[in-house]
Amino acid sequence: MSGFEFESLEKTLEKYIPENELTEVKRILFGNPTKNLELPSSAEIVASERDFELQGHAFQSAPEQLRASRRVRIGLIQNRTVLPTDAPILDQISAAHSRIAELVEVAAMCDVNIVCFQETWTMPFAFCTREKEPWSEFAESAEDGPTTRFCQELAKKYNMVIVSPILEREALHNTLWNTAVVISNSGQVLGKTRKNHIPRVGDFNESTYYMEGNTGHKVFQTQFGKIAVNICYGRHHPLNWLMYSMNGAEIIFNPSATVGALSEPMWSIEARNAAIANHCYTCAINRVGTEHFKNEFTSGDGKKAHHDFGHFYGSSYVSAPDGSRSPGLSRTRDGLLVVELDLNMNRQISDKWSFKMTGRYAEYASELAKVVSEDFKPNIVKE
Repeated sequence: MSGFEFESLEKTLEKYIPENELTEVKRILFGNPTKNLELPSSAEIVASERDFELQGHAFQSAPEQLRASRRVRIGLIQNRTVLPTDAPILDQISAAHSRIAELVEVAAMCDVNIVCFQETWTMPFAFCTREKEPWSEFAESAEDGPTTRFCQELAKKYNMVIVSPILEREALHNTLWNTAVVISNSGQVLGKTRKNHIPRVGDFNESTYYMEGNTGHKVFQTQFGKIAVNICYGRHHPLNWLMYSMNGAEIIFNPSATVGALSEPMWSIEARNAAIANHCYTCAINRVGTEHFKNEFTSGDGKKAHHDFGHFYGSSYVSAPDGSRSPGLSRTRDGLLVVELDLNMNRQISDKWSFKMTGRYAEYASELAKVVSEDFKPNIVKE
């Protein structure tokens, strides 16, 4: 069985694990089971016609006496690039817009309140090539570029908050950034946040194109809750998740672009662990498919030059603060994951486990201040 034929871990478990054991296996692997979310049959028909997977799940939280449930539906969209990477740039962007519009329409049919797209969703993930052209031409204004205007129309039309990760060109200094634009359900641009951590793995170094972000750990107050965006490589940094949580994030989105050989064993762990540690929901979104480039490039792994970075394995999922997680989308298909959650669970789990109450943040801050000083000496006791 090749990696491209392997649809998902969940489907393989269901195929081979005896039914009387499957429930317990899933409980151990995935936590408390989510409930299947009944979606409109019309949405399922349209998803089938447009050839993308549609899943719906709901986390179950305890009712409270003094607070009404704060139920929110979020949508995660994963997709492959629509056109070949050497197609005209404007054609590629337009095709991406058209494909996303198809999925967002179905998200609206499913009453989604907040939708998040994958990292730099309007373009191939070409940063592995180390070529500046033509890829830098995909960059556009976060405030009023064509993609932001496109998303504003969708947000207003469907009364939906949209998280749109793009390659940003900042006009003031003509600088490129890896940026997520957050658009309110009113259609107004609520703000933007930039990628805090830049990968340097082998000879893959995105700082060829852009550097670490300078927007800190912004949290956006929306009608449907307080959200943050931890872009791609930031998921490997626990303190990055922590700071979004400390700033009040109730849902943290992690739009990504990552391939199987590099990160797949880590994928199902990191966002889930962050949800547990920070008493919040986390959403891991990854693109899907294999993108082929005209010119060969190397990846610093001793292998011969090649025309693709590897298989982007999708598998987008949502984690809850109690350690449970939704099933993931396919490793091979475009998809929309619709998840209903109750934001009240964040405080319920915080009251139960008290990680923030028992965290020694003042002590950590003091110790970290020493660690980053030039005269730091590790606190090691020797015989």
